[in-house]
Amino acid sequence: MLSTEPGQRVLEVGPGTGYYALQAARWLDPGGTLEVLDLQQEMLDHTMRRAHALGVSNIVPTRGDAQALPYPDDHFDAAYLVATLGEVPDKGRALRELRRVLKRGGRLVVGEVLLDPHRVYFGELLRLTETAGLDHERTLKGTLGYFAAFGAP
Repeated sequence: MLSTEPGQRVLEVGPGTGYYALQAARWLDPGGTLEVLDLQQEMLDHTMRRAHALGVSNIVPTRGDAQALPYPDDHFDAAYLVATLGEVPDKGRALRELRRVLKRGGRLVVGEVLLDPHRVYFGELLRLTETAGLDHERTLKGTLGYFAAFGAP
């Protein structure tokens, strides 16, 4: 869904323990970087310990808030967040920030798990992303959740 290529710069918001980050970082080699942003330093530390243990060296951790991303405009080729958007108080603001930091033609992937009590329902996500200036490209739905891809025009 993310369609990354080696050498790109990608952002993950809310990496948790690094479940997706470790594989995503490998997709970006050689020459690419995965930036991971989380409010909790403990999560960043956990992800970086796992990355170090596995020899993954292209992850850059940043403590910060998805509602005010500490990156310049047009900085990332792609961004993703899984089971994270529902925990952000102002989801619309976070999506506008993600749109801001994506390059023209960049892609955002949002994943939601149906058992997550903070999940964002698909209809709400479509409304929020449209308002943020992101174009829906495709969605993969399964019994446990969905992944939706959006383009930055």
